Amino acid sequence: MQVDLNADLGEGFGPWPMGDDKAMLDIVTSANIACGFHAGDPEVMARTMRGALARGVGIGAHPGFADLQGFGRRRLALSADELGNLVAYQLGAAQGMARSVGGRVAHLKLHGALSNMATDEADIARACFQAALRVDPDLILVVLAGTRMQAVAAELGARHACEIFADRAYRDDGGLVDRRQPGAVMHDPAEAGRRIVAMLRAGAILTASGKRLPCRIDTVCVHGDSGEAVAMAGAVRAALEAAGIGLATLA
Repeated sequence: MQVDLNADLGEGFGPWPMGDDKAMLDIVTSANIACGFHAGDPEVMARTMRGALARGVGIGAHPGFADLQGFGRRRLALSADELGNLVAYQLGAAQGMARSVGGRVAHLKLHGALSNMATDEADIARACFQAALRVDPDLILVVLAGTRMQAVAAELGARHACEIFADRAYRDDGGLVDRRQPGAVMHDPAEAGRRIVAMLRAGAILTASGKRLPCRIDTVCVHGDSGEAVAMAGAVRAALEAAGIGLATLA
């Protein structure tokens, strides 16, 4: 058994850092790099992509809503065309920056509120994914395992990777517990590592209520923007390796 370990990186802006990208790049196998709308800027993108390339870490685009103040976590009402253009624009920027440092964008993962909305509404997932595939038909779409996002990616015949989260609690429908709810975000690295190994061995999401939701799992996400991110990512990687689960990039 093997799995990819990914993190959302490149989320600083100008002189304001967000997380420890260098340390995270030494742990993960894929990086989802902010494209300047919810976070990031050209300098941060280039620096993070160079770091990923130097370590053999897969490079992905991480588009979100144009909402720097809200870090892309506030829901915006956009038309299908607007959603598609939002994603295509950010993917194009990521591709340009990746090529400029000698790399390439292999995958795309929606960020924050945009991802949550695409998980709940197939039409939103379809608008985003169709736009991305028009830019690059070979792109790997990272989708939340067992949700409408996965169904839409399969319907479009796209290459896709099914993701679970190491540090987030799950609802019984396979969606993520709202961040505003108690227990939505996990803070114990050792517990997160044990939980991910249990999910992989079960081939299922383990929900907050104790349910098992069988699903395909290709990649595990550890968020890179919290104070405990490096400890969390390190503990998850160590738990995977101790369980004999191999690590490999999505590409």
